[in-house]
Amino acid sequence: MRTLFATVAIITLVSPAPASAESVEVAMHLLTPEGLGESIGTVKAEDGEFGTVLTPDLTGLTPGLHGFHAHQNPDCGPAEKEGTAVSGLAAGGHYDPASAGHHAGPYGDGHLGDLPTLYADAEGNASHPVLAPRIKVADLQGRSVMIHAGGDNYSDEPAKLGGGGARMACGVVK
Repeated sequence: MRTLFATVAIITLVSPAPASAESVEVAMHLLTPEGLGESIGTVKAEDGEFGTVLTPDLTGLTPGLHGFHAHQNPDCGPAEKEGTAVSGLAAGGHYDPASAGHHAGPYGDGHLGDLPTLYADAEGNASHPVLAPRIKVADLQGRSVMIHAGGDNYSDEPAKLGGGGARMACGVVK
């Protein structure tokens, strides 16, 4: 819980983005084996003084922390891996333009697409903004934003997923 409170405390220190800042609103959908499922709301991304503020307005998530990432491709559809269709796999891997090749969280030197974790309350609603200090809205355009089923340990161990687990919800940034 300490991490959650630290994230919220950081957000309260961030001044609102200037009126001229770039922003985009991303429609988010649950993932199904066939592709996009029901709409669960939006995530607004807005450039600010200290990075990009991502403000979720989401319902229908499982309560708790969720890995949250920018993925390489603007496609939330399924793709095949080892003969099995995997929901959201067409989004590709985490956005990594510098070819860091590892997770290091939103403040580290790993994937640029590593975003702060999202928190869903006991009813499955997520509305707490998070700050991604290294990424800009322009970096997100032409990519997808993914919410994973579990929290994120921002590490390549024990799994290459960085602790985020299965892909749960997705939206394409236009």
